[in-house]
Amino acid sequence: MTKSSSSTQRPAPLRIVIGCDTFGPNVNGAAKFAERLAAGLVERGHEVHIVAPAASRKHGVFTETHEGQPMIVHRLTSWRWYPHDWLRFALPWNIKKNSARILDAVKPDVVHFQSHIIVGRGLSIEAQKRGIRIIGTNHFMPENLLDFAVIPRFLHDWAVRLAWAAAARTFGRAEAVTTPTRKAANFLEEYTHLTDVHAISCGIDAHHYKPVFNSQAPNRIIFVGRVTGEKKIDVLIRALKMLPADLDAHLEIVGGGDLLNHHKHLVQQLGLEDRVFFTGYVTDEQLRDALSQSKVFAMPSIAELQSIATMEAMASALPVVGANAMALPHLIHDGENGFLFEPNNVSELAEKLEHVLRLDWPELEKLKRSSLDFIKGHDITRTLDTFEALYRGEQVVDPDPELTDD
Repeated sequence: MTKSSSSTQRPAPLRIVIGCDTFGPNVNGAAKFAERLAAGLVERGHEVHIVAPAASRKHGVFTETHEGQPMIVHRLTSWRWYPHDWLRFALPWNIKKNSARILDAVKPDVVHFQSHIIVGRGLSIEAQKRGIRIIGTNHFMPENLLDFAVIPRFLHDWAVRLAWAAAARTFGRAEAVTTPTRKAANFLEEYTHLTDVHAISCGIDAHHYKPVFNSQAPNRIIFVGRVTGEKKIDVLIRALKMLPADLDAHLEIVGGGDLLNHHKHLVQQLGLEDRVFFTGYVTDEQLRDALSQSKVFAMPSIAELQSIATMEAMASALPVVGANAMALPHLIHDGENGFLFEPNNVSELAEKLEHVLRLDWPELEKLKRSSLDFIKGHDITRTLDTFEALYRGEQVVDPDPELTDD
């Protein structure tokens, strides 16, 4: 018997360069997305090369395993940015030379950069010279770096304008530009004057998480993310203080960052030492367990372009209480899988948390099942399909997370 026609076979694998200013072992949304994207592409048979700053003084070309898949990582000489607790950056005055060297050696079909700041700028300039297809994805808001930039406060607006102008130049070289949500796409278009920015979810493999339906679960609130200014963790800590004592509510903060000691001091000031636990950085397995053992996920951040941490909570069947800011309303359907609160409003956050913690089991179960239903629209398979199409220059229709195949 003859095999089916070759017309039904998958197209030939691609050679893809993914450029990142932050990549594993860094722990943040942009790094995690790049790891999962690269791993998914490798699993589909593509040859993936990562270009990223070295995580230490050791630079060169290595085969590294991320998300269970081996990939080639070109680690560039990097310097530590000491105002930040872990950030290392590739040397900007060498980036064009390094980009040219890597592109000439790899000869990729496509370059996909994740940030315009240093690596994306160099790769996009050199890829354009060589006629290589360029895709750009934005995970960045200039305001997020102001806390770590050694710039006087009166110059912040000027610095933000410069950052957006630089973003416009770099993303302007790309054949297609993406960002995780429609609101983030509109935001990028407004500040760079780009058009036709695609909204493509970072995606998640929900099968990796552990939904638990336990009517006797303790009143444990969990936050996952960087412990830094725009996350507004102080708002969450102060909201915990306002919760009635009979709830016996506890808060677990998973992650690290520059404000860790500051928030620990705030906890002491408020007398919450026995109710707030700082877990720090954890393994993926430990994170999944922590989510499964909690009753509600809280995300007070005001600067989420999507929030992978919130998606992970939803995949764990947690109700979510989050700020009505940026992209969080794309994930939190008010009254269905959780509740939104006015950003920075401590009393409203406390009110919404108390409401969830006091729900009877049938109502809580409805929220939990809704989180599982809504996360189906962010299946990483759809994300990978869409990026593969963009890499090949095909026309794409942005996946609608509100529509699933079920």
